[in-house]
Amino acid sequence: MSKLEFLATLESIIDARLAEKSDDSYTASLAARGIHRIAQKIGEEGVEVALAAVQEKDDLILSESADLLFHLLVLLRVRG
Repeated sequence: MSKLEFLATLESIIDARLAEKSDDSYTASLAARGIHRIAQKIGEEGVEVALAAVQEKDDLILSESADLLFHLLVLLRVRG
């Protein structure tokens, strides 16, 4: 799977979770908490990426970058 295909798949999953609005869905509950909370999560994840980079821990950089990307995509979807 290419990186672009991965992003398209992730966007589809996010869209589905937002449409379902299930209480069991982190994505739906995050969206329900609003833009301010999503923006806060993006800030937190950005700091975690920066800290992982300073520690030079590649696996942690990848993990935190994935979290940052996820939260950014949720923000973009919620904002329309």
